[in-house]
Amino acid sequence: MLSLYWSVIRPIVVYGCETWVLTESIIQRLSVFEWKILRKIFGPTIEDNGIWGIKTIKELDELINLWNIINYVKTRRLSWFGHMNRMPVTSIVRKMYKCKPFTNRPVGWPKSRWEDDVRNDLKKMKLIKWAEQVQDRLKWNDIVEKAKTPPEL
Repeated sequence: MLSLYWSVIRPIVVYGCETWVLTESIIQRLSVFEWKILRKIFGPTIEDNGIWGIKTIKELDELINLWNIINYVKTRRLSWFGHMNRMPVTSIVRKMYKCKPFTNRPVGWPKSRWEDDVRNDLKKMKLIKWAEQVQDRLKWNDIVEKAKTPPEL
């Protein structure tokens, strides 16, 4: 049943996550969704006194080896960030990424941008000279794999 979650449910939920800005509300919604699904998959636990109860978040994290949906989204974004920075300067995607609007953001728009979010992730991983590392695809893939471990992000 867990393989169904990894291969069908999670990819549907996070479709296009490479371009998301992870706000606290999005993180909370994704986490709650994942906990509900995992509790359905793994079922209740029986405690020492014979009472049945739901699994705690800590138990769920141990069952999935701390590879939660938020870490998945962050690694997908890092992968896309590397891919985009390796694109030729003439690429439309790269031009749009480097484009700076001439006006200020209207009131009510998000305070952080996608690039700010990704750079914060890179700072948490203590990657300072990422610009050189991103050009080497194999080295960048190693960095993305390293980001899959929870202490990194």
